[in-house]
Amino acid sequence: MRYGPENFHLIWMEQVQMRNKLTPWAPTILSITRAVAGLVFMAHGTQKILGFPAGGHAPATFTMSWTAGIIELICGALIAVGFLTRPAAFLASGLMAFAYWIAHAPRDFYPVNNGGDAAILYCFLFLYLVFAGPGPLSIDAMRRRA
Repeated sequence: MRYGPENFHLIWMEQVQMRNKLTPWAPTILSITRAVAGLVFMAHGTQKILGFPAGGHAPATFTMSWTAGIIELICGALIAVGFLTRPAAFLASGLMAFAYWIAHAPRDFYPVNNGGDAAILYCFLFLYLVFAGPGPLSIDAMRRRA
């Protein structure tokens, strides 16, 4: 099939068919994305606080980096299992915004150069979870159904 203006109606129909097949999966994919993001975020906390996985630095107790590690560990775990997701995601989003402006932005204007691209992505992903919620595969959803 040729994708030109004369076949626009066929292209549009393909788009509608694709959307109809994918849309029912959106809540499940939201839950999977939330769980994966929470686990990866939690790994930053376990590295700072528990020394696992090895390779990171162990910040001194009660420093800003240590406090960030505690928040990453706790909020990451809560987000991963979908328990108190909205408040945990709100705190994690704020932490990542703070981390970006305190630790990354002063290094360079461009996120790709200052190492802050992950902080920006976490910030906005967690902000999205504040509004979207945890999805159906979560403790929060199980508690609502009970």
